[in-house]
Order: sequence, then C-alpha cells, then structure tokens
Amino acid sequence: MAAANPWDPASAPNGAGLVLGHLIASGMVNQEMLNMSKKTASCFVNFTRLQQITNIQAEIYQKNLEIELLKLEKDTADVVHPFFLAQKCHTLQSMNNHLEAVLKEKRSLRQRLLKPMCQENLPIEAVYHRYMVHLLELAVTFIERLETHLETIRNIPHLAANLKKMLPLSGHSPTLFAVTHHLAQGGSSSGVWRQN
Repeated sequence: MAAANPWDPASAPNGAGLVLGHLIASGMVNQEMLNMSKKTASCFVNFTRLQQITNIQAEIYQKNLEIELLKLEKDTADVVHPFFLAQKCHTLQSMNNHLEAVLKEKRSLRQRLLKPMCQENLPIEAVYHRYMVHLLELAVTFIERLETHLETIRNIPHLAANLKKMLPLSGHSPTLFAVTHHLAQGGSSSGVWRQN
C-alpha cells in the first residue's frame, strides 16, 4: 500500500473505510450490497420533489405572465400597428393642412364676410322693376313654404313619438269641444260677444 498523504483528506484512511475494506476482502460484503445502501433517504426525496414542484410552479407562473402579455399585445395591436398609425397620422396631417390654410386665409375670409353683398348686385333697368317686385314676392312665398316643408321633414322621425303622446289626449277632445261650444253659446246669448 502506498503511503497516505497527510494533507489530502480523501487519501487518508478512516475507521469506517478500513472496516468496509476488510469486510469486502473477507467476502462477507460485496460491492452490490454497498451500492444498495447508498440510496438516499426518503425524506430527502420529498425535499427534492418539493423543490421540483416549486420550480414547475414558478415556470407555469412565468408562462402565464408571458401569455397575458401576448394577449395584451394582440388586443392593442390594432392601436399601435404601423398601418393604423400611418392612417391616423395621414388624417391628422390633412386636417392640420386644412386648418393652416383657413388660418392663412382668415383675413381675406373676414373681409369677404364683412363686405356688404348689395355692392355686388347688378343694376336692373326701370322697365323690369315691376317684374322684380313680383319675383321677390314669389321668392318670399317659396322660402316660407320651403321652411314649412323642411320643418315637416325634420319632424318625420319624431312623428311616432308625438302620436303616442297625442293618443291619451284624443279621448278628451270631444269633451273639450263640447265645453267650448257650450261657453260660446252662453257668451253669444248673453251678448258679451258681438259680431261686426
């Protein structure tokens, strides 16, 4: 046997090693029996399993966070997608250009609005004045009728709601008519109202 190095603890023989070496040499114990006795204790196996479970749970949590991040990215992709951003940017630029043009023309627009329109009319010969008067009367009538027709058209969407409001009142109309007629008869018989 080689001399043991006193500074190397692995090469130093200890009591347990000497006893096991003597038992193997005598044949009472073989290497397989020693390998079977090297198995780790069951309590350490449970610690290993708990560590594996903790690692797996941490990995699952990390993957869930990544999935949530991907879902959020998918939901907001249309907002931050370059295609949609380019469209929005183009729209804003066109609006900005239009507003800049309006601001540049602000002075001329203000002057045009303040300028009276009568100075731009063409003179009419005296022979045609009576026709112009008639034409103005027709124009006024046309504008009045147009306004009533436009008001009627504006009220068409609200017609159903107005009819629903009027239905409860329709039952009261005959009684109101009778009371008004009775008052009118009473007033004309007493001489309060006079016809000219």
